[in-house]
Amino acid sequence: MSLDRSLKTSGNLKGKRNVMTRAERIDVLKGDKKFDPKKDSALGLRKTRVTE
Repeated sequence: MSLDRSLKTSGNLKGKRNVMTRAERIDVLKGDKKFDPKKDSALGLRKTRVTE
């Protein structure tokens, strides 16, 4: 059974991502000194701009 041409992908995502994972958002907020893992929760994080 072969895979239809419309379902094949060319590898990675080609476009710009508009969503960051929670780990990526935490890293950005740590760099901006807006998140402290000892006192802040990973739930309800601030919004961050995607820069890729």
